[in-house]
Amino acid sequence: MNGKKMKRMTAVVMVGTMLTAMPMGVMAGEGGKVYGYITPGPDTWYQRDVDGFTMGAEKDGNKVVVLNSDYDADKEISNIDSLINQGVDGLCIFPFNETGAKIAAEKCAQAGIPVVATDTCGTALDAEADIVAAIDFDWTEMGINYADWMAENHPGEKFVIITGNFESVPCQRVNEAMTARAEELGQNELVELREGKYNPSEAVNVAQDLISSGKEFSIIFVMDEDMAAAVIQMLKASNLLDDYTVIAQNGSPAGLPLVKEGSLSYTISSSPGWEGLVSYLALANYVEGKSTEIEQSIMLPIMPVDQENIDDESKVVPWEVNDIFWELTQEYFPELLAE
Repeated sequence: MNGKKMKRMTAVVMVGTMLTAMPMGVMAGEGGKVYGYITPGPDTWYQRDVDGFTMGAEKDGNKVVVLNSDYDADKEISNIDSLINQGVDGLCIFPFNETGAKIAAEKCAQAGIPVVATDTCGTALDAEADIVAAIDFDWTEMGINYADWMAENHPGEKFVIITGNFESVPCQRVNEAMTARAEELGQNELVELREGKYNPSEAVNVAQDLISSGKEFSIIFVMDEDMAAAVIQMLKASNLLDDYTVIAQNGSPAGLPLVKEGSLSYTISSSPGWEGLVSYLALANYVEGKSTEIEQSIMLPIMPVDQENIDDESKVVPWEVNDIFWELTQEYFPELLAE
């Protein structure tokens, strides 16, 4: 990332003591724990985050109850209440919007259930929510990186953003940082920001509308590679691929073959599977008494993808459950694996 090495930051602020009373509820079997996981929607990214969390739980002989909020804030609150009523030992929330983690923390604190928040961009910590840890990628730094790449490789060209959801905090951070950095550098101008709703068909419709609008741009940033793959396919079918540079985010199974063939010009590897495992380890260590730290900020490194490193799983981290997750955790977060 332009020579900059992402560093993990851990801040410990003792803002209160979590209650220890636990309601009766679901059982994991003899000696096992039961963890709840609230996912915001059915997108592949979220599913792989769940897989990574479950990977850790299964290794420890624990159970995971997964509830999907389907991009609905009211359903998210209902899911929080449901897992509390089931008496889970700990809860991981990947919130639909920035208030979800705070609500989960408040409700779970009253029930004595420890919480970790995934991909909240620090909003849960900023709100002084009583959580064990916030697990994140540095989405702001990621947005800056995209703007730097455009300025270096496509100076003077205009760009559009097809984001995921407007309510998604990671999307907001990437969009804001990319736009601000582009303005600062003065090389690339944002023409329009549109919502793809993490739906490939919707992303194609947006891209077609932007192209037919007559607005001048030559770079299309797409917030995930499922959407980007659909946009690229549309451009190929319309014989327009040579007219546009498509860049995306994730380093996913949908995106890496496109990088190899050259139709996806740039992306950043950020593995939700590994993020899910780190979320589990931070939560389980607290639940099992291996750690007493709360209010931790744990940021995973972000790794740009190019032709030279695309086959190196330690640099382009797989999305699917993979033993490399343990090796990377030992490298970047050894304290999470301490006995």
